[in-house]
Amino acid sequence: MTTTTAKADAVGVAHTRIEGREKVTGAARYASEIPFTGLAHGWLVLSTVARGRIREIDDEAVLALPGVLAVLHHQNAPRVTIDFFGALGQPDPIVAVFQDDRVPHAGWPVALVVAETPEQAREAAEALVVTYEREPHDIAFRADHPGTYTPQESAAEKGDLEAELAASAVVLDASYTTPEQHHSAMEPHAVTVRWDSGRLELFDSNQGSKWIADDLARMFSLDESAVHVRSEHVGGAFGSKGLRSHHVAAVMAATQLQRPVRVALTRRQVFAITGYRSPTAQRVRLGADPDGRLRALSHENQSLTSNLREFVEGSAGYARSMYDAVAHHTVNRVVPVDVGTPTWMRAPGEAPGSYAVESALDEIAEKLGMDPIALRLRNEPAVGPVSGLPFASRNLIGCLEDGARRFGWAERDPRPRVRRDGRWLLGTGVAAATFPSGVAPTTASATAEPDGTFTVKVTAADVGTGARTALTLVAADALDVAPDRVHVRIADSDFGPAWVAGGSMGTRSWGWAVMSAARELREQLALLGGEIPAEGVTARTDTTALMATLAQKERYAYGAQFAEVAVDVATGEVRVRRMLGVFAAGRIVNPLTARSQLIGGMTWGISMALHEEAVRDEASGGHVGADFAGYHVAAHADVPAVEAHWVDDPDPDDPVGIKGVGEIGIVGTAAAIGNAVWHATGVRHRDLPIRPDRVLLAEARRAERTERDA
Repeated sequence: MTTTTAKADAVGVAHTRIEGREKVTGAARYASEIPFTGLAHGWLVLSTVARGRIREIDDEAVLALPGVLAVLHHQNAPRVTIDFFGALGQPDPIVAVFQDDRVPHAGWPVALVVAETPEQAREAAEALVVTYEREPHDIAFRADHPGTYTPQESAAEKGDLEAELAASAVVLDASYTTPEQHHSAMEPHAVTVRWDSGRLELFDSNQGSKWIADDLARMFSLDESAVHVRSEHVGGAFGSKGLRSHHVAAVMAATQLQRPVRVALTRRQVFAITGYRSPTAQRVRLGADPDGRLRALSHENQSLTSNLREFVEGSAGYARSMYDAVAHHTVNRVVPVDVGTPTWMRAPGEAPGSYAVESALDEIAEKLGMDPIALRLRNEPAVGPVSGLPFASRNLIGCLEDGARRFGWAERDPRPRVRRDGRWLLGTGVAAATFPSGVAPTTASATAEPDGTFTVKVTAADVGTGARTALTLVAADALDVAPDRVHVRIADSDFGPAWVAGGSMGTRSWGWAVMSAARELREQLALLGGEIPAEGVTARTDTTALMATLAQKERYAYGAQFAEVAVDVATGEVRVRRMLGVFAAGRIVNPLTARSQLIGGMTWGISMALHEEAVRDEASGGHVGADFAGYHVAAHADVPAVEAHWVDDPDPDDPVGIKGVGEIGIVGTAAAIGNAVWHATGVRHRDLPIRPDRVLLAEARRAERTERDA
């Protein structure tokens, strides 16, 4: 058959999601919805103590209950290993379930009950009696914790900080805190496992099927080809859907019972064992000349980690690419305590780090009597402030200027507490944003089919971002055909190694591989004169070597966030009336889904600023209100007019040009809201979230100061 090409109406043109109809009609099946013959159901039992040992598990009574098939625990479970490094480092020890009697934190998995139905499994799990030998525990996160240390490669310095602070005309020294936060994906974690013809098959909800497959193969001493993982549809992830304990427990049960086993987590179990964003305590010191030029910038960040595995919430890294200063010192420290291990959560490091730095810039602008945008423009670096490397592209100035024009910043009265709308005090705020633009090795294949269509295979993960659609457009653009002739298959570990859906690197990494495979396929077809044999023609590519051709530069996406808030100081209520984000995020593949991602990120920022706060009970070590009744997230009523736009951001040295939009939207949003609350009330909030009780307390203190000064 002879192929014909058509000018592709692809990259840069808005397209609805390819799988959209399936999702809105309910035809799309998620990990806990796929039917299997003989399916058994597992239910995890989590520890009720924060530290200690399991003394006894009374499984005999539970095994006698109707429908119960097995109770797995440390006395009868298969042995596994985690002494290896996978795609994202060494696995968290929590995945090595049922290996010994130790309980290192509240919510540690101690058993899996498997039954014929989920109701039977849950009833039996709740009836299982586990006796513990309790030990004293410590979950306190505080600045003076004696176990605090600085991990390797967590500090970056240039210049004499103390000397530049001493030489500064204006100095700010302020502390900021952010609380523990959780991913809260709409779809809870779930996996179904079966053995099929000597091969382990998983139907999962994850951020990287090849990642999960390879790690499970290592854990269970299997050949990589013996593990097959698929994750066709994912209802949100945000960093939490990597290898988790429910995967391993389900594999153990399916192996023992020789039948399919499904383990789906409850919302409370998700809070306990799938990771979270660590709380942070941050100190920012700024020193500036009278014209606003920064002489000193210091950012010290402290976060917690578990006693199992080190995880660093690298908030102090935010300023390293953002603002110039003669002396530039940043450091991240961690406090190990008896809690579960934190993990990556949308814009890890940058989201909490931006709140501290962008709030501090607003504070020193106030001290200097400068416009906050003018201060940021004054400290725009020519090269990486710490690295000294050139920028691949950097259009933060364009974001700030275009955003100011769209938002009407020029009409803003800079004085705080002067605008009113009835009982509401009104204020506006701004913050800048950045997030790294990375890329990782990925494989992909492109096949020209005899019927004139093209099949693309890549182990990408569409976690709700529209990645499947974006990759279709990238392939169509590279093949120079209409998108409806391209069929992209994803989320299957058999398609080969690929980067995960994380770090705003997914579409960039997968897109490069798809683009390269498609271009190679075009060359092969040209040699064949356009004739496609019956078996088709396939081109495969691996971008490992291509990545090495990129020049060493600082590669980041940038943004500017603007917010208008209304504050009722009598009730403490804060409402965001409108938000605007303008971004420099490279090549925008699909404007429709890109805008959705950016608005979603800003919505998360509203949540971060006003609502999200996980609380732990120091006595039990567990969460208080580990559900959506106790853990508040932004709802439609909290999200009024939200706009997302972008400016040109070309990088002539980058063959892909994509930077990623999944995380840049949340960065800076909370700071813009916090700065707007200050403008409305004249009171600075350095602790998130900005709850009504904190607004009321701040107002009472302000009134006391006013009365005292009078």
